[in-house]
Amino acid sequence: MLTFANAKINLGLLVTEKRQDGYHNIETIFYPVKLYDVIEVNVSKEFRFRTQGLDIPSDGQNLCEKAYRLLQQDFDLKPVTIDLLKNIPIGAGLGGGSSDGAHVLKLLNGMNELGLSNTELKAYATQLGADCPFFIDNQPMFASGIGTTFESVHVDLSAYYIVLIKPDIHISTAEAYQYITPQTPTADLRRAIRLPIQEWKYHLVNDFELGTFEKYPLVEKIKHTLYKKGALYAAMSGSGSAVFGIFEEEINLDDMDVLGKVYYPVEV
Repeated sequence: MLTFANAKINLGLLVTEKRQDGYHNIETIFYPVKLYDVIEVNVSKEFRFRTQGLDIPSDGQNLCEKAYRLLQQDFDLKPVTIDLLKNIPIGAGLGGGSSDGAHVLKLLNGMNELGLSNTELKAYATQLGADCPFFIDNQPMFASGIGTTFESVHVDLSAYYIVLIKPDIHISTAEAYQYITPQTPTADLRRAIRLPIQEWKYHLVNDFELGTFEKYPLVEKIKHTLYKKGALYAAMSGSGSAVFGIFEEEINLDDMDVLGKVYYPVEV
């Protein structure tokens, strides 16, 4: 069975509180985009996990492997071979690994006829990571708590063009949080997202940007350059380092490849 695990961008990201369990409470709007990893799962004699494409650690900690092991604790799963073609860059704030894990859960649910509902799949996905449950429904969502409490929001970017720039910088989530001072939000993202896109830059903030820009000025340069190129809104996605721009018309930014790799995903 084959599936395409898509990326996401964050429309605003506020870090509101550090919790006693070490996690942080956030508020953000997740938006799915069509930049894909490709995952194939086939029944085999024993469990295997293989990768192609971008280099990723082979330490048994990949969320595809963890998804299989997680369900195996509760169900008699068939042994499978999972082949991952990795296209979504890591350390980019695009949720590629989380998406991979969630999509493997959905594939295994169907292959093994487990009959798990989306609500039940999201409960498993939460055990894999904070972003993972978003990719079960895979629709625009306002997320709060540690990123696992969802509220549907109406956001439609299908009339616009999205461009992603990923510099040769890897930022782990743990590193990104070192630059953060949690604070009570002064804006409601659910209201801000209903404003015209041209006004988002005045109301949608990614709290990770300030510290990241200070340590990695290239990321800030990419954001400013996207605005100079005519972006209606530009921001770092998640904890970085990828930066996206939303444009009113189709645009070619191949000349920006000196700043990073250019991607042209579209809305899901």
